[in-house]
Amino acid sequence: MNIGILGTGFGAYHASLYHQTGVAGRVVVFGRNEEKLKKLKEELGVETSTSIEEVINDPGLDIIDICLPSALHKQYTLMALEAGKHVFCETPVCLTAEDALAMKRAETHYEKRVLVNQFIKFDPAYQYLYEAVQQKKYGRLLKVSLIRETPPLWGNLGLNSITTNLMIHELDYINWLLNGAAVTSVWGTQDAEAGQALVQATFNTPQINAQVTAVSLMPSAYPFTVGYEAYFEHAKLEFYEKDDMQGGIDTALYVYGQAGRQEILLDKINPYEQSLRHALECFRDGTKSVLSLNHALSAINTAFELKKRLTELLH
Repeated sequence: MNIGILGTGFGAYHASLYHQTGVAGRVVVFGRNEEKLKKLKEELGVETSTSIEEVINDPGLDIIDICLPSALHKQYTLMALEAGKHVFCETPVCLTAEDALAMKRAETHYEKRVLVNQFIKFDPAYQYLYEAVQQKKYGRLLKVSLIRETPPLWGNLGLNSITTNLMIHELDYINWLLNGAAVTSVWGTQDAEAGQALVQATFNTPQINAQVTAVSLMPSAYPFTVGYEAYFEHAKLEFYEKDDMQGGIDTALYVYGQAGRQEILLDKINPYEQSLRHALECFRDGTKSVLSLNHALSAINTAFELKKRLTELLH
């Protein structure tokens, strides 16, 4: 399938993945920085354009891959759908409930698909947990806690933005794992001057307690960290991945059960690459997808609800 990529920031990474995997036909990249475009053309052999309308309306393209700032996602998703293109969109899919509704209506109206890069579902450690729950490998799941911690590297991640811009992948995952469990409580605090925060949200079902914690105010020496703890009837899973942002990554998944502690050796798979591959296969074959707009809107609407509750707590 032929793909138009909007953006040369994260879009350059998407272009490199398409190039490395060979899963795409034509790739056309839109950007405003001609030096970046020239470099991408030379290194990856992609076509380039400084006209976003030209790319979206190119009759030879099947998919528009949107890697622009999230505030622009709705505008260009609607343009792409109207032009008869499928859409692959980066996260967060949008930043307002109104935009979410408009994107869903357009997907239905134009009968094209929007898939969203909620790549956490393709991370081997999170796939392992999901399958363990579905298969009851260690008995019934009792409690699960997901965490994402970062130093202040990504701009403003205070209470007004942390739920959409940092927590979104964990919120997507918990919705997927628990089949849309409702928020039962949320707590948060922030360094308003620095624009950084700490938030913990709780999701309860009659059988399972779940928590998602996101922290953007860790000290600068602290590694970017994701992980989880999952308590089952007959075992506990612990996963962590710590990235020092200088090329050093420490990752491990352990199961504690009747046989003692065992390390689960994870496949060395790039979840971003798997997400792109999956999206292209679903566009091509018309198959169902865990990256569907409905999945993404479930997560983003949870983020909006948390943001609203946190705002109410502050006043």
